[in-house]
Formats: sequence, C-alpha cells, structure tokens
Amino acid sequence: MQDIEINRTNHMRNNGTVITIAQQKGGAGKTTLASHLAIALCQKKNRVAVLDIDPQGSLTHWYHIRSERFGEDYTGIFFTNTSGWKINSELSSLKSQYDYIIIDSPPHVETDAKSAIRASDLVLIPVQPSPTDIWATKATVELCNSEKIENLIVINRVTHNSKLADEVTKAFKKNVCKTQISNRVAFASSLLEGRCVMETQPKGPASDEIKALVSEVLAKLSAKNKKKAA
Repeated sequence: MQDIEINRTNHMRNNGTVITIAQQKGGAGKTTLASHLAIALCQKKNRVAVLDIDPQGSLTHWYHIRSERFGEDYTGIFFTNTSGWKINSELSSLKSQYDYIIIDSPPHVETDAKSAIRASDLVLIPVQPSPTDIWATKATVELCNSEKIENLIVINRVTHNSKLADEVTKAFKKNVCKTQISNRVAFASSLLEGRCVMETQPKGPASDEIKALVSEVLAKLSAKNKKKAA
C-alpha cells in the first residue's frame, strides 16, 4: 500500500474527530462498519486511527491480519486497543495526532461504551432489520440523546425488498442514514483478508455503499461544525 499523504488542513486544526460505532446488541456489524469507515476515510487522504475497546477484539484480529499481510507501516491506519480509565487519555493523545479516530465499542451500553459515546463527535449505530435489533437500539439512542451526542442509525445487512428496513426508518425517522448496507458476502470475505471492499472490489456495489455512507457521515459532521460555529 502506498504511503498516506497527510491532510494539511486537518493537521493544522490539531483536533481529531471521534466517531464511535455503538450498538447494545451483538452481531449488528460494528466491526465491519468500523474497519470500512476507517479505510474509506484513509483513502480520502486523512490520517486515521482505530481504537478497539471491545473485549471480543474482532477489530484487533482484523488489524493483525492486515499488518501481517501488508506490514505495519503500510496498513494505512494507526491501530490501538485499550479499556477502562485509559480510554479518555488514549483519545486525548490520538485527537492531537489524527484527523479521525474510529472506535469499535463493546456490544452493551456499559462503562467503556458510555465513555466512548460521551467523547464522540458522532455515534454510528448499525441496526439489522429485525425486531430485536430495533428494540436494542433504543437504549443506545437514548444515551446519545441524553448526552447531546449526534448519532446516525445505519441499516445494515439488508436483504432485497426488506420490509423490516422500512420499520427501522419509521422507528428512528430523521436519524436514519439514507444509505443502507446490503447483506453481501464481499464484506465478510474482505475482512478475512485483512482488507475492505474498497480494496478487494473497488468498483463493486459494496464499495459504492460504503462510499455513499462516508459521504453522509462527512455531511453530518460538516453540518454540525457549521451549527457550532454559527
């Protein structure tokens, strides 16, 4: 992988943006979203760090495969993992060095997940189109709202003509991303190689979905920053 060109504008502001992937229910696709978001932002010439605070360590495992395959200096992103009281200090350090910090959080709204959410500029909440996912998501949304943290629902692993995807949109309304992530083998197979679909199938439909999602995320952050500056 080619060296990443430093984004000079972001470097000058010296205050990285924290995006946490959170969901109370396990198996919603947090790690898939975290890894793909990180690589997509990296491909836009940003300096990106990923922070795994999930004890299951799925993101850690993916990064180890990636670093063994490409070498640590050519993964394109900086990786670290931590937990407990070290989370805030780790984030403080990363924010001074990177444009974006992507956090993969535990599958429950406990202490570590709460710390990550409270430190975030934006929380992405992957939701599979199922009743149990919809029910579990409410606790995460309520925590974000109580802390006044911007959040977006990402409908994930959608099958063709899924009526339940419409139910997710009805349940959470304006907080739902327009972009839906389909249930594609390409996502899982790319992770097994320590890569993402933008690398394995850069012109495929899965890659298009991730790029569209990233555009929505960046637009949301831009709108937030303009509102704050006003």
